Amino acid sequence: MKPTFPAIDGAPLADKRSATATFHGVTLCDDYAWLRAENWQEAMREPDKLPEDIKAYLQAENAYYDAAMADTATLQETLIAEMRGRIKEDDSSVPRKHGPYAYQWRYAEGAEHPVYLRTPRDGGDETVLFDANAEAATHDYFEYGDIEVSPGHSLMTWAADTNGSEFYSLHIRDLATGQDSDYQIADVGSVAWADNTTLFYSKVDENHRPTKVFRHVLGTDPASDVLVYEEKDPRYGLGVGRSRSGAFIGIYTGMNDENEVWIIPTETPEAAPKLIEPRSAGIQYSLEEQGDHFLIRTNADDAVDFKIVKAPIASPSRENWVDVLPHEPGRMIVSMSAHKDWMIWVERANALPRICYLAKGQPVTSHQVISFDEEAYALGADPSPEYDTNAFRFTYSSPTTPGQVFDFDLETGVRTLRKTTEIPSGHDPADYVTRRIMAPSHDGAAVPVTILHHKDTAIDGSAPCLLYGYGSYGMSMPASFSANRLSLVDRGFVYAIAHIRGGEEKGRAWYEDAKFGKKVNSFHDFIAAAEALIAAHYTSKGQIVIQGGSAGGLLVGSVVNMRPDLLAGMIGDVPFVDVLNTILDDTLPLTPGEWSQWGNPIESKDAFADIKGYSPYDNVTAQDYPAMLVTAGVSDPRVTYWEPAKWVAKLRVTKTDDNILLLRTNMTSGHFGKSGRFAALEDAARSYAFALKAVGKA
Repeated sequence: MKPTFPAIDGAPLADKRSATATFHGVTLCDDYAWLRAENWQEAMREPDKLPEDIKAYLQAENAYYDAAMADTATLQETLIAEMRGRIKEDDSSVPRKHGPYAYQWRYAEGAEHPVYLRTPRDGGDETVLFDANAEAATHDYFEYGDIEVSPGHSLMTWAADTNGSEFYSLHIRDLATGQDSDYQIADVGSVAWADNTTLFYSKVDENHRPTKVFRHVLGTDPASDVLVYEEKDPRYGLGVGRSRSGAFIGIYTGMNDENEVWIIPTETPEAAPKLIEPRSAGIQYSLEEQGDHFLIRTNADDAVDFKIVKAPIASPSRENWVDVLPHEPGRMIVSMSAHKDWMIWVERANALPRICYLAKGQPVTSHQVISFDEEAYALGADPSPEYDTNAFRFTYSSPTTPGQVFDFDLETGVRTLRKTTEIPSGHDPADYVTRRIMAPSHDGAAVPVTILHHKDTAIDGSAPCLLYGYGSYGMSMPASFSANRLSLVDRGFVYAIAHIRGGEEKGRAWYEDAKFGKKVNSFHDFIAAAEALIAAHYTSKGQIVIQGGSAGGLLVGSVVNMRPDLLAGMIGDVPFVDVLNTILDDTLPLTPGEWSQWGNPIESKDAFADIKGYSPYDNVTAQDYPAMLVTAGVSDPRVTYWEPAKWVAKLRVTKTDDNILLLRTNMTSGHFGKSGRFAALEDAARSYAFALKAVGKA
């Protein structure tokens, strides 16, 4: 069925102001380079500073979007009401015991943001520590960062971003009085307390790269804070953290596929950082302290899917690493945590996770497993912040099963269900079906596809489908529950997630097989997923809407160039589509660190050719495209607003169809859209209304 978009005249046409650049003997001509503001860093912090010609173009696109989608206003209101009806408004977390207190968050009915509070460990009166609603009251946008309580539980740090640029200001609060210090620390990335008067924090530079770690003593001028560590390699970012036992501060510096760790004893916070193991090409490691040794998760020694080793705290370098959990190809060790008497790890094989645990000193063959039986599901480890404990917490959900929180006794093996996410408007898992199929890709690789549909949806090819994917940086897409998706599924959609190469669903090799010149495997896998859904009669050609965001926007942007015939629509959320120009520009915040994923096209002719071959902006073709919705954010430091804006401008004058092409730019926020649990529903409602229109169901 043809989309039901109204005929809108006067689609915005951006000026063509040609700019050229030559690399490796190839001259690139970019008619829309001018959409990148020279003062983009200033505009990121203060969107009103965007140059008038750029602002006018983005606002014209927004007006065009509003006109094209005006007839969905009632539908969007209905979708928002449905999605809000699935949210328990007066929700709260399961209390978490830590030291003398139990901590939790709670939402009041109607509140956009939570309140953080605590009670005495074994019960008693509540004390509100942080009310995000009160802090957000004077801001159009408000996103709080990490909340960290001091070791003595008397102080707390909290951070906030008030424009979506992800530049956070750090505040220090006295929990006895509830008052914040009379100073703030600007542009903080991460925070770790050493003791009750000393904290460490990472600071981002003007390019939004976390490059420095400082030590701060409470009550002193932040301008006098001591620089503890500076990362000179622009490919690397860094962060700080405190070990579970409280014995060490860790400085974690690295890029996507390579890192190193430095430690500082909290007993001597003025000590110089000590390096665990120097950085080495392609080697990753992370560590947890356990008594006189560290437990280290690493891919060293060709442990492609990672292994766990231990090393003495006194001499933790690589020559002293001894295997605890050896490498097993195809079993990806996703994460690891350690307590005084236990080691816990999450592993994944064939796109399904499980949690394993082992008592200290026991042979690895005696480890125990926590697993579930659904065809597709998601597990999350949520270990206790306490070091000396037998308690462990984990979460479970599936596309049909709302999130559950379990407490687990590592000694007895008893699991206790502490919370099931409540759906106030009602939800019966038996009304829905979850399936996992395997899609054969162009080279024979079997791509897992998770499917959700209503039990009454006919599987005869007549159903529309929303197909979602990401496929970059080794990030795996969990088969988890989403209450919002039910608004599509209840309207007859099949919802599918393609677990394509570029993630780690099938181990590290699944990720490595979509890097550098192999990136095209991600796109072929996604196309294969669409074709498998058609072959299995879950949907049909021309009934599929694809969606992806950020690097997932690169995915859907490339696929819409390659196989538009399969599609009814495409939704690109802040899509990374101007890949070649971005990766050629080493002044952009994330570019140097990206070279480990895509290659360095500045130095490598092959990398230049590879990226040029698939970059969505560079491969826009005079062909028919489906209906398309593209979003952007002026304050976005991750995918800068001009990437989607340039792409839409080029598509508008190149494509040969009359299908709708929409760009909606959030003029006051960034990569993650609106803040607040209800405000964010507006973004989901827009996307779903567009998907429904694209298949003629709005």
